[in-house]
Amino acid sequence: MTTPEEKTEYLRFIGLNDQKIQETLKNETLTSLLLEIVHHAKKVVNGLTLEKSSANLLYQTGTKMKSQIKNRLPLLVESVVNKNLTTEPQLTAAFEYLISHPGQDLDIKSFNEYCGVGVVVTPEQIKQTVQDVINEKKCEILEKRYKFPVGSLLGELRKRIKWADGKLVKTELDAQLLTLLGPKVEQDNVKEKKKEEQKPKKSAATEQAEPEKIQSFMELAGEAINFHKPGENYKTEGYVVTDKTMSLLKNHLKETGGKVITRFPPEPNGILHIGHAKAINFNFGYAKHNNGVCYLRFDDTNPEKEEEKYFKGIIEMVDWLGYKPYKITHASDQFDKLYEFAKELIRRNLAYVCHQKNEEIKGHNPPPSPWRERPIEESLKLFEDMRKGKFDEGEITLRMKYTMEDGKQDPVAYRIKYAHHAKTGDKWCIYPTYDFTHCLNDSLENITHSLCTKEFQSRRSAYYWLCNSLDVYCPVQWEYGRLNLNYTVVSKRKLMKLIQEGICNDWDDPRLYTLSALRRKGYPPEAINMFCGKVGVTMAQTTTDISLLESCVRTVLNVTAPRAMAVLEPLRVVIENFPFESKMEIDVPNFPQDESKGTHKVAFDRVVYLDSCDFNENPTDKGYKRLSLTQPVGLRYTGYQLSVKEVVKNADGSVKELIGTCARVGENVKPKGFIQWVSNPVYFEARLYEKLFNHENPEDLKEVPNGWLTDVNKHALKIINNAMVDASVIGSKVFDKFQFERIGYFSVDPNSTEEMMVFNRTVSLKEDHEKK
Repeated sequence: MTTPEEKTEYLRFIGLNDQKIQETLKNETLTSLLLEIVHHAKKVVNGLTLEKSSANLLYQTGTKMKSQIKNRLPLLVESVVNKNLTTEPQLTAAFEYLISHPGQDLDIKSFNEYCGVGVVVTPEQIKQTVQDVINEKKCEILEKRYKFPVGSLLGELRKRIKWADGKLVKTELDAQLLTLLGPKVEQDNVKEKKKEEQKPKKSAATEQAEPEKIQSFMELAGEAINFHKPGENYKTEGYVVTDKTMSLLKNHLKETGGKVITRFPPEPNGILHIGHAKAINFNFGYAKHNNGVCYLRFDDTNPEKEEEKYFKGIIEMVDWLGYKPYKITHASDQFDKLYEFAKELIRRNLAYVCHQKNEEIKGHNPPPSPWRERPIEESLKLFEDMRKGKFDEGEITLRMKYTMEDGKQDPVAYRIKYAHHAKTGDKWCIYPTYDFTHCLNDSLENITHSLCTKEFQSRRSAYYWLCNSLDVYCPVQWEYGRLNLNYTVVSKRKLMKLIQEGICNDWDDPRLYTLSALRRKGYPPEAINMFCGKVGVTMAQTTTDISLLESCVRTVLNVTAPRAMAVLEPLRVVIENFPFESKMEIDVPNFPQDESKGTHKVAFDRVVYLDSCDFNENPTDKGYKRLSLTQPVGLRYTGYQLSVKEVVKNADGSVKELIGTCARVGENVKPKGFIQWVSNPVYFEARLYEKLFNHENPEDLKEVPNGWLTDVNKHALKIINNAMVDASVIGSKVFDKFQFERIGYFSVDPNSTEEMMVFNRTVSLKEDHEKK
């Protein structure tokens, strides 16, 4: 049937009104399925009128249908029309049974028993069961009256009389409650106000003493992830079931013991970036959360792009994020088996050798291959000749006979590449593609959950097709949205361009969002994992603001980075009335919020250095709390306040140094604010980083018409050469982290030497903008 009128007439057969029909027709997939259901139903009723209850169940059959049991549609329709399935619970049970018994010869007797076919629940049984349930809760019902949660009673009734008609049960329950309680009175209609817990107000000190908990990826994202159990692949929507599926799953469970097995499969042709951190966390985190294992598998099928440094760098970053692979494997480990799979695919007439050039088969509408139906033996011979190196690169390929979801026809399975392979050397000159390798490696490693980013959704059907075509175990592919950040780019090509143009120094330049760059900048791995968990695992493609990542960094560093005092733009101050004969050693807490974490020594001497921004001769801001000609300021941890006696200036009028006096802080001496300072300092180079791009989406031509490279922020790095920090940082190792009080979090850079330490600013303090 093709006309709207014919479709409308069919949909009326299952009781849909005109409005519902118009809504349904907008959903082509559902409409097609319902028309098929009506077609089967008409055969069964043979001209008779369909009862309203049966019509409703047939509509529900269409809305609940799963692709993996669509072959059971005639059975479901017949069971509904013939009154074997008469209630929604029975229909739900039918779906449960069929999904749990895919691809098998159906045991009708077992099916009927599971669905309660023939079970009659009489009105008397309903009445008695309702009475029993009410009696069990009678006291509480009388106390709460109509405010008692009726849903809990219905839930209990569903357990006891599973196959009873839900409407009859609800009607009987309402009747008995009315008999027990009588009609509603005014009190029953008054909504109860939710009691708000009176939480004691916290002081600023109390709040600081309770830092936010550092949470792992799965603590944040775990409860939202609801995947199939190992061995129950067939329960996943869209999973393709064959007559071999159940035996293959049985063998899979025997080999794995029912463990969750995932894999992180990067290509070793570049450095990992923040987007990969989500994939690492998802694959390793999900396996760990379920007491399973995760492989680190290198997808090394492009030999000309792969380098040893990338293999090592990926392993290092996975380890840095805190994950240990169950095994480190390579796609190339299976090259021999993959080659045999390819020959078997040819033997089954599901692959062929093609002479079309790469440019001819690009896109989604290439001309059909004239070699698609060439004889099997001929393709086998040519494929062997490909392996022996008898053809030039690009001259010939092996293609699979399949049209992908995105319309791409006959994807390439093997191509020729005369390149030295990092692992297999020169053994092979033909290499499998991602579309051929990925699913088969998953199968060979018994992966239970193949977790991919959303762009691979269009390849899912090809994934299932290839495994099923070769009669091998087929994992389930799950897709999720990529992690994208604003104000950055992460593609390997664009990152390389930034390096080649001299804008960035290397892959680990702290202005980038590669994992090695973030580590160098001082980002703790726990913060990155926490960030990935907060972003969550959804199908939606979203762009996240970097402020969320920076917030996670602060959360972690707040409880892990010891404090130190530093000044970026030093201003010399001589204290005329320094109260001690020589310098003093002051004990300063590593973590002021938790003094149990120890202290470090800081020198306090006659000459101290302040940050020049903490002195203003004549401030106009009434809320100013730092040092001025007329306003003293407290020196942190000393117990003294500093006042200005004289300002010494350079010839150009700039402040050279201050002459000051100090007074003990007490009841009569209370400065408005306290600032950090240093004495006998260590000099260091400070590197302050800002966003690398000026616009949120530098790759969006609407925002940046002249292209992303023109959007680079030329002031993304500021270097301060003569900054000072207290001596507690001496002996620090590369990547050690500190909070420089009132300035920000800093990390020791690998460029540090014995003569000059280099610190990268990891992230500023949240309070920066509030400084007075």
